[in-house]
Amino acid sequence: MADRFDAALKRYGLPLFHPEWAEVCRGIEKECLRVTQEGCISRRPHPAALGSALTNPFITTDFSEALLEFITPKGQTIGDCLGTLETIHRFTLAHLDDQEILWASSMPCPAGTKGEVPIANYGSSNIGRLKRLYRTGLSWRYDSLMQAIAGLHYNFSMPDAFWQPYQRMLGHQGALKDFRTERYLHLIRNFHRHSWLLLYLFGASPAAATSFVEGREHRLQRMATGTMYLPNATCLRMGRLGYQSEAQRSLFVCYNDLPTYVECLQDAMQTPYPPYEDIGHQVDGEHRQINVNLLQLENEFYSTIRPKRVARDGARPLDALVQDGIEYVELRTFDLNPFLPLGIDAEQIRFIDAFLLHCLLGESPQCDRAEFFEVAENILRVVEEGRDTSITLQRGGRAVRLADWGGEFLADMQHAAALIDRFQGSGHVQSVVRQEEKLRDPSLTPSGMMVDAMQRDGSSFCEFSMAISKRHAQGLLGKPLQEDERKLMEKTAAESLVRQREIETADAIGGKGFDEFLRDWNAWQPLGHSIGQGNKA
Repeated sequence: MADRFDAALKRYGLPLFHPEWAEVCRGIEKECLRVTQEGCISRRPHPAALGSALTNPFITTDFSEALLEFITPKGQTIGDCLGTLETIHRFTLAHLDDQEILWASSMPCPAGTKGEVPIANYGSSNIGRLKRLYRTGLSWRYDSLMQAIAGLHYNFSMPDAFWQPYQRMLGHQGALKDFRTERYLHLIRNFHRHSWLLLYLFGASPAAATSFVEGREHRLQRMATGTMYLPNATCLRMGRLGYQSEAQRSLFVCYNDLPTYVECLQDAMQTPYPPYEDIGHQVDGEHRQINVNLLQLENEFYSTIRPKRVARDGARPLDALVQDGIEYVELRTFDLNPFLPLGIDAEQIRFIDAFLLHCLLGESPQCDRAEFFEVAENILRVVEEGRDTSITLQRGGRAVRLADWGGEFLADMQHAAALIDRFQGSGHVQSVVRQEEKLRDPSLTPSGMMVDAMQRDGSSFCEFSMAISKRHAQGLLGKPLQEDERKLMEKTAAESLVRQREIETADAIGGKGFDEFLRDWNAWQPLGHSIGQGNKA
């Protein structure tokens, strides 16, 4: 262990690695659908017992009223993080009636006979109406059923104790917030280059319900059970049938420095897009979207990773980044693993932490337009063909076998795993070794296991997902909540309802009308507008 730790220090040019640096901060945001016992998306409103979707810090909704989002607090240990996520699951299941269940897969079940996906409702406040209008815009711009796809977002940051010593090691003379921002962008560039590997290792959406592709162009094949799939697909959720947007396909977002990043998104949020102009901003007195620009707001940019900062009330995300710098990164690549009750487990978390530490400490050249689109093509290839490990990807304009590149990267990132294991036990290096097994045998990947299970049992995607969803629900409900856990969830839900009413009352008494609020929202200019031009790549 000592030899491995010393080798890791040498690999990253570090004179030392303090024990507290291994205490990385994490949080999970997990989406999952409420579905009926017949396997259709629920059309019932958000359960009142879960509190306000606008203000509950633990339970909210994403695109649809039926698409729940579970949120764990920042900075917990792995055990505490998973424990909180399990508590939220069990509390939620306990407050769904016998007609509903939580869907275990990322790809959605059918929308039902009406074919409609109910858009999330956040109340009558201006911010609540804006959130709903944003989702209404998404329903006009993209397929609503596509917006019901569920994913798992992973928030990561290094502990505060890491930054000043590391800044001194690298001889950086500027402000600490600028150094932290530079290094998180350094991490993001490396993550972007290698995110295809996470799709291979953890992708769990190789198939979809037949209804999901009806009326859409696709390359999927039909299983004997009627399910649509690709034989070697890993993560269709991140491909042409999922979060890939034709409108955004030519959008180049550069991560070399913060001004350039802000400028890229700002331009997209202020550039009208003809197909969205055709939809219309307001038709017959009803708003259809926030605006007719390429992006209604920052979150519409579908990326595998985002630089983030918790914004003060009312502040725009880009303003918060410009003013105070990057606070953490949000990974958006992960499918729900249907074989796991929570969709993720401790082994995967350990691997993610080692992966990100390696991206932070390793070399990270500046990116350019050619590499950006090369990465996008690599992702699409792994999404559709990844479990054929003989395929080649492009690295700097040269073809390299997926298995070779993946093996090289995993061997190198064991150095980061060794740094954490020195102070956090032995699980991180072991988690990397387990992923190496998946490179040698694609059937061990979640996507491979799903296809094998459906073909072995003769079950469709929906039958497979419903059966495993019911098993997870029975297991979670079989372990009652502790009294303190139940009281915390109930208290938080009740307080969130009060908070929503307070926001709505304040708007009704002295706030702007929604039309004025929306005009001011669309007239916004980010602070980044005045921070100078970045280095255009």
